[in-house]
Amino acid sequence: MYLLDTTSTAAIAIYALLSTAYKSMQVLYARPTNGSVVSAARVETGRRPAVDVIVPCFNEDPRILSACLASIADQDYAGELRVYVVDDGSRNRDAMVRVHDAYARDPRFSFILLPENVGKRKAQIAAIRQSSGDLVLNVDSDSTVASDVVTKLALKMQSPGVGAAMGQLTASNRRDTWLTRLIDMEYWLACNEERAAQARFGAVMCCCGPCAMYRRAALVSLLDQYETQLFRGRPSDFGEDRHLTILMLKAGFRTEYVPDAVVATVVPDTLGSYLCQQLRWARSTFRDTFLALHLLPGLDRYLTLDVIGQNIGPLLLAVSVVAGLAQFILTATVPWWTVLMIASMTMIRCSVVAVRARQVRFLGFALHTPINLFLLLPLKAYALCTLSNSDWLSRGFVPNVPDSGRKQNSVQSPGLVTSDGTYNGE
Repeated sequence: MYLLDTTSTAAIAIYALLSTAYKSMQVLYARPTNGSVVSAARVETGRRPAVDVIVPCFNEDPRILSACLASIADQDYAGELRVYVVDDGSRNRDAMVRVHDAYARDPRFSFILLPENVGKRKAQIAAIRQSSGDLVLNVDSDSTVASDVVTKLALKMQSPGVGAAMGQLTASNRRDTWLTRLIDMEYWLACNEERAAQARFGAVMCCCGPCAMYRRAALVSLLDQYETQLFRGRPSDFGEDRHLTILMLKAGFRTEYVPDAVVATVVPDTLGSYLCQQLRWARSTFRDTFLALHLLPGLDRYLTLDVIGQNIGPLLLAVSVVAGLAQFILTATVPWWTVLMIASMTMIRCSVVAVRARQVRFLGFALHTPINLFLLLPLKAYALCTLSNSDWLSRGFVPNVPDSGRKQNSVQSPGLVTSDGTYNGE
């Protein structure tokens, strides 16, 4: 029993040291600099790059797709804007007729109807090969973008060394359930700590799918690799955003984060759909982390710490929790040191985030700790053991509801996200 207690204590102590170093540096590097916030007033006069917006959809709820397209149509971008909506073999096309008809007379919009479902990645590529703009903006069909998103992302892409840029994600259905509120806070942390810190070194590791802009010249050169990604000889059908970002970094381009380009997306409102989403994400993260390892020597040393913190940290935490649970089961004694360390780190982290975000609600993010310990850590272990599985797990068709195979299960009334991150469809 002494061995279990020692193992749990040692693992949590090493985890605490690693996490403290990693999170402290992350918060430090995530702090905005004078040039990190893009201002629309800084857009240079003259020709603006043409932007092609790609919106793949599969069995999407008509109201959600309509809200997505309305937010794109309302962009205040001064340059040429073309929108390609790709229906990936949906079985609810009859319900989509009104949405298509609403934009049929808008010369900026084109609709591509694929005869069968080929997956999000190939649906994107079908539109990219038909388009010709200088920049390509991928937007998920369940997302709405603030009216200045195209302008702000295009401004960030003015530097020829930037291959991709993403905006800040929020949950459009944040107020629906306790889980959607938690996920919204999780998105804030992922964007304004993890991505913001990575962007300090021009190496955002995942330009997220709901809204990411790419340089066409770079994108076209990578399409074949993007389309034919294999893992252990089998096609890789998800994690397209992370894989494309890694390909951009491998090609020598910078990847950036624009915090004031705000995008609202529908998030899972049930625990089952959330865990399915997290399982896909865990598998794609592990796959592309292996791919990205050889990039680290050429990047800032913080990015190495970032990879260690995100991958070794959870392993240490899992060892500590498993040893602590075994100790409790076998001896009926509570590993108080482990419990105290986890509780203390949770409250310190939540308090720091609440101060940084200036929102008391982040104290409630403490609820994420038990979910992480007892659901997400076992799920990540399972993901690591089943990396070859590319099943979406939940792409079954449900009439007139959002595509349950992507992120969402709830029906969100149409609305638009504003530049301050609020959603007027709540």
